Amino acid sequence: MTSLICTLQDHRDDVNWCAFSGNLFATCSGDKTLRIYNTRDFSELPFSPLTGHGYGVHCCCFSACGQFLASCSTDATTMVWSTVTGEIEAVLEHPGRSPVRICALSPDSAHLVSGASDGTLALWDFPSKQLRRTGAVSDTTMVACSFSPCSQVFMTGSTYGDLRLWDLDMNQLHAEKNAHDLGVTCCTFAPSILSGGQVVQFRLASCGQDSLLKIWTINKFISGGYKMQLLHTLTGQSAPVLSCAYSSDGQLLVSGSVDKTITVYDATNAVLLYTLNQHERYVTACCFSPTSPLIATGSMDKTVNIWRLEDGCSDRGGGKSLPDGSDLTSSEERTSAGRSKLLVGDWSEGDVSAWLVEEGLEGLVDKFRANNIDGTELLSLTKETLASELHIESVGLRSKLLRKVEELKSDSVCSGIPDEFLCPITRELMREPVIAADGYSYEREAIDSWINTKNRSSPMTNLPLLTTLLTPNHTLKMAIGRWKTNH
Repeated sequence: MTSLICTLQDHRDDVNWCAFSGNLFATCSGDKTLRIYNTRDFSELPFSPLTGHGYGVHCCCFSACGQFLASCSTDATTMVWSTVTGEIEAVLEHPGRSPVRICALSPDSAHLVSGASDGTLALWDFPSKQLRRTGAVSDTTMVACSFSPCSQVFMTGSTYGDLRLWDLDMNQLHAEKNAHDLGVTCCTFAPSILSGGQVVQFRLASCGQDSLLKIWTINKFISGGYKMQLLHTLTGQSAPVLSCAYSSDGQLLVSGSVDKTITVYDATNAVLLYTLNQHERYVTACCFSPTSPLIATGSMDKTVNIWRLEDGCSDRGGGKSLPDGSDLTSSEERTSAGRSKLLVGDWSEGDVSAWLVEEGLEGLVDKFRANNIDGTELLSLTKETLASELHIESVGLRSKLLRKVEELKSDSVCSGIPDEFLCPITRELMREPVIAADGYSYEREAIDSWINTKNRSSPMTNLPLLTTLLTPNHTLKMAIGRWKTNH
């Protein structure tokens, strides 16, 4: 059995990655921050959130001892943080200054790899934070990377759809072309090594835009050669699979998808155990705790869910579909979590009633229901309508209600912003939107800065911009103005 034990709702943009260490849990987001929690109760550490990246953070990973956290960003850097103080230990600037999409630390914490939008790879000596080697795959974006459990080789995956095995001298040991049609999204080595006779064997899971999760065997022969072979193809999800992760014993495999589901498999036998349904948008990240039976999943709905595998992992029947909720999360909590992701103007009458109860105004529920007050009506309430139409006689009660409504209006400015109103570079509400040569709209100051430092490449496509001419997007600016006035 699997139960949802808590939902973290601290990020203000898409959650892009999550990672466990022994006693810590980290998340990163398009809101440019990382957050660190204590795994005992998932309370946020005093120095969290970590702020230092100039743009969205794509990936994060802990060192083996959990003392350091590495993160990479569109700002073309990989940062190393102390998990004791929250301070930045090092800023590693990627060669070529291209947006860094993926980073991975070796299990022995000796090396760190970062992969960028221009297809380049950088291999860093982690103790000294010095660049050791560089490599590249042309005409693609690096989006996936994982070290083998022996720390001597690593696998990368790209939007071209290939998986490539590298050694620490940045030599390509094997290339699996078209591993995933339309592109790889994630890859991860199983933590165990199988050996026998003349062969050492690794297991690797990968997922991609083809909606498939695949399990591969990678054989290393005593001669030094490598052979990669597809072992299982898992089809439990109906849309692109964006993330995958092995449990610490290699027995389970979890994946997250654009179809908003999380699947948990028996990795050895390729059997679907559970399908979890709780997120409201794409599931972009997933990971297992190394020390307890917990799974974390992150989503574009800005939340992170923590799931507990009850009784370890002994229950391995056919695929089970859990309801949109769990034994450890009350229906009221689920309703609140779902409602918080909506603009107040989109609330239903039921959402308004639930909000009244939460605010200690349950005595008004019947009046509001009788008058069909939904989110739009709630925001338009005045002292006059409360007195004359809803017949709320108490001046103090009317004042309390209106004060709560004003708080809602204030909060809604800071959350639930339509994605098209956010600058793709800064992920902040645009004030002076302009259209660049790639056809996308950006905040003028952000795209100006980008063009001046990124050699005229598009932040969205990484292709050269044919011109640096920027055209004001008056229509979008007016739409943003209307939205701000109404919210």
